[in-house]
Order: sequence, then C-alpha cells, then structure tokens
Amino acid sequence: MELLIQILVALVKSVIIFFGLIMAAAYMTLAERRILAWMQDRIGPNRVGPLGLLQPIADAVKAMFKEDFMPEGADRFAYWLAPAIAVMASMLTFAVIPIGPQINLFGFPIDLQLADPSVGILLVLAVSSLGVYGVVLAGWSSNSKYSMLGAVRSSAQMISYELGMGLAILSVVVTVGSLRISDIVGFQAVVPVVLIQPLAFLLYWVCAVAENNRPPFDLVEAEQELVQGYMTEYSGLKFAMFYLAEYVNMVTISSVAVTLFLGSYHGPIIDGPWWFAAKLAAMLFVLSWLRATLPRLRYDRLMRLGWQFILPVALLNVVATAVIVTVMSAT
Repeated sequence: MELLIQILVALVKSVIIFFGLIMAAAYMTLAERRILAWMQDRIGPNRVGPLGLLQPIADAVKAMFKEDFMPEGADRFAYWLAPAIAVMASMLTFAVIPIGPQINLFGFPIDLQLADPSVGILLVLAVSSLGVYGVVLAGWSSNSKYSMLGAVRSSAQMISYELGMGLAILSVVVTVGSLRISDIVGFQAVVPVVLIQPLAFLLYWVCAVAENNRPPFDLVEAEQELVQGYMTEYSGLKFAMFYLAEYVNMVTISSVAVTLFLGSYHGPIIDGPWWFAAKLAAMLFVLSWLRATLPRLRYDRLMRLGWQFILPVALLNVVATAVIVTVMSAT
C-alpha cells in the first residue's frame, strides 16, 4: 500500500511539473513581451483577454492551424524526433529541483521535489547536455544546407559553454562537499552560496544564457543569413515545440541558479515555496532585461569569450576553491 501511494504521488508530481512548466513557459512569452514593451516605451500585447492574459492561448491556437510542411528529402523520423528531444531535455532537469520544504498532506510527508538522487548535480549536467541532440538532428534531418550550418553553429556554441557551466557548478559541489541537491539547499539555510562563490554564479549565468541561445548570445539567427538556423525548415506545432523548449529552458536555468546559488526556498523570515517563486521571477526578469539591453555578439567573439576567458577562469576558480576547502578542513 505504501509503495502504491509513493507511485501515485510521483505520478501526480510529474503531471504537475509537466503542465506547470508548459504554463510557465507560455506565460513567460507574454511576460517577456510586456517587459520589453515597458522598457521600450510601447504597450505590448493587451487585446486578447483581460490585460492580454489569453495571448499565449491565442498563439498556441495559431500554431495549431499554421501549415505543417516537411521538406522534400527530409528524414521523417529524425525530423519529428528533434523537437521532441528539445522539449524533453528542457523539462527533465526540473525533476530534481526542490521548490519548497517537506509538507504534510493528509498525514503523509510530501517532498516538493520529484526525485533527490545522490548524484543530482550530475543528472542536471547530463540532461542539459541532451538538448544538443535535438539541435543537430533538426539541422541534419531537414535536408537543408542552411539548417545544417545553423545546427553546427548552435551545437558548437552549446557544447563550448556547457564546459564552463559545468566547472562553475563544480565549484559549488566542492564548496558544499556533496552532489545531492538537497544537501546543497540545506547548506544554504545559513548563507546562500552566491556570497561564497560570486564568481561561480556569474560564470554559471553567462554560460547558461549562452547555452540556451538567449540574447545577447542568440547566434541561432545569423546576421548574414536571413534564416532561423536549425529551425528554418520547421513550421506549425513542431516549430512551436522548439519555441516551447527555449522558454522552458529559461525557467530551468533560472531554477538551477536559484537552487545552487540563491538559497532555493530559504528566506530571511520563514522558508517556503514563495521565496523560490520570487527568486525565480527575478532571474526571469533579468533574462528579459538582457534581451532588451544588449546587442548580439559576433560569433568569433562569442567563441573566444567561452574558450579563452570563461573556461580558464572557471578552472582557476575550481582549483582555488579546492585549495581553500582543503586548507580549512585541515585546520
């Protein structure tokens, strides 16, 4: 009976996470458009529903009825698989993110986290790396040279910045001494990691933004090619899935930043999910702020930033953290 309850609770959590991420991504598109309009002295979408709140639903319906084509000579299976991989990889990371402390529901203790494996950090890094497969498959299966070039460009960018992001997260692991997410969150009950590892937080944030192809690192759309990169040959719902994956990834990378660096659900007065939600909203606002403020980098400067600056600095930070932790533990 207890096992059945645990399975039922896990299924309910999975459904809540799935639909919660979809709704968060949908309304993040509206929030970003309103934030950009506010910063650029425009109005933004406000006609569909009260205050424009039904605009994401209108966008979804529009995507359903758009012409859904497939290029001649495309690999049918891989062409459909690519957007599915992109969405799946963007959602799986959230399985190990705790949004609040344990609660009691009808006498049963419920963790506000789907899973807490002992190697949770490795799971985050492994799942986030799967997104590159969706990009490569989309470009290759489309049977288009423009799509293939866009896929190569985007995958090179993603792989390059994943290295720096992994080293930034490794600094947190060395500081806390555990790969388990709950241990890292518990460590921050006294002080958030960002106060101990400010450089690691900055490196993680830059790498996460670049790895998600967000401005100012949105090199998916090349300036010399008026195309959409690896998504050029996609339309309708399949294009909407790539669009959904981008905004789910925005929520995911912000959630990881809140969990690993900003104290997660811990707050100055009383712990709770509202602290997690407030910090998450602040990080998502910063993503929109970056889009409204910074121009796009040139591709060679983008790669130089990742390989010649972020990677060595992140590696030095890991070494310095390891030395400090070793010295402090020995004394």
